[in-house]
Amino acid sequence: MPPRGRGGRVVSDLRPRLLDLCCGAGGAAHGYRLAGWHVTGVDLVAQPNYCGDVFVQADALEYLSEHGRSFDAIHASWPCEKFANVTGATGDRATHPDLVTPGRPLLVASGRPWVIENVPEAPIRAHYLLCGSMFGLHVRRHRAFETSWSGGPRLTPPCWHHRDLVPFDHSRERAYADAMGCTWMTNKEARKAIPPAYTHHIGTDLIDALTTRAREETAA
Repeated sequence: MPPRGRGGRVVSDLRPRLLDLCCGAGGAAHGYRLAGWHVTGVDLVAQPNYCGDVFVQADALEYLSEHGRSFDAIHASWPCEKFANVTGATGDRATHPDLVTPGRPLLVASGRPWVIENVPEAPIRAHYLLCGSMFGLHVRRHRAFETSWSGGPRLTPPCWHHRDLVPFDHSRERAYADAMGCTWMTNKEARKAIPPAYTHHIGTDLIDALTTRAREETAA
């Protein structure tokens, strides 16, 4: 069955299709769309502000297992609380799920190019380690990305943590969300989001990787 967008309309375009797992309100989705992707988001919780092309409320692992092969690429923003330093300081890691461990073999089994996004402390290979300051954003927000193609060739400027960066605290959540480029999100939604600039960058590299793969398959 063709994917359906909001309002039940049938989606029909030539953009490559990306599956956005644990999508939240779509920080990653917005970046991928800017890079030229058609994005289907999946989350266990309803996301009325999701900015991708299609949203499905479902268990991410189950959806990946059943439908992963029908997409051109897959992005997984597995929950980070299990690994984040702030959880160790303010909460109990044991109360949060680890989806990285069961999720990676499902991504590999899909046979599609994939991306795992998480905090730098997570047990993933940081083929990309990105910060808002690398993209001219006034936020410090480090995120690691493991990819099936071991990253891309394009260089980014180094982190520049100058004094004018907007700090994250609950009294300035709106300013922080806007500085990330997540202007359509509520403050609560933006707490777990990433700046779309990250996946705009990676999504462009991912299209290049798909193009290279297609050329190699044609040559073979």
